Amino acid sequence: MIEAAVAAELPLVQIREKSLNARVLYELTSRAAAITRESKTRLLVNDRFDIARAAGAGGVQLTTRSLPVDVVRRVCGEDFLIGVSTHSMETALAARAGGADFVVFGPVFDTESKRAFGPPQGLEKLREVTSALEGFPVVAIGGINLENVLECFSAGASGMAAIRLFNE
Repeated sequence: MIEAAVAAELPLVQIREKSLNARVLYELTSRAAAITRESKTRLLVNDRFDIARAAGAGGVQLTTRSLPVDVVRRVCGEDFLIGVSTHSMETALAARAGGADFVVFGPVFDTESKRAFGPPQGLEKLREVTSALEGFPVVAIGGINLENVLECFSAGASGMAAIRLFNE
């Protein structure tokens, strides 16, 4: 899948393997980083900035349980891409203020994998966040499919994140 992402020139691809131990995640990330190196695709690792940095990935996607953005920025520097998963206006604003490069906001639509984060935010909330963060990249997540992706872009999203869409 990493090779396909590079071939398609996707700007970002994330390794989101929450159940792997650190050693296996490092080895997987190292192999993926070798594939993305010298390409237009930047590799992110979910939550584990230490592994991302050690394995040569381009950045990290921080979660609500991760270290604060400003701490990761101080340790990793300005060239390390930092995204932050957000579920409210307040957390999106705080991520930008802390030094994130972009936020992932949602869930926009209903999806089983995001139900633990509460009910869908909807397109209007996405529009409010993109307006408040004017010019700052906001990536829509949660229930994104071919039927609703254009609505996300119309609401101001800079991009979209998906798992199921790419596995169909």
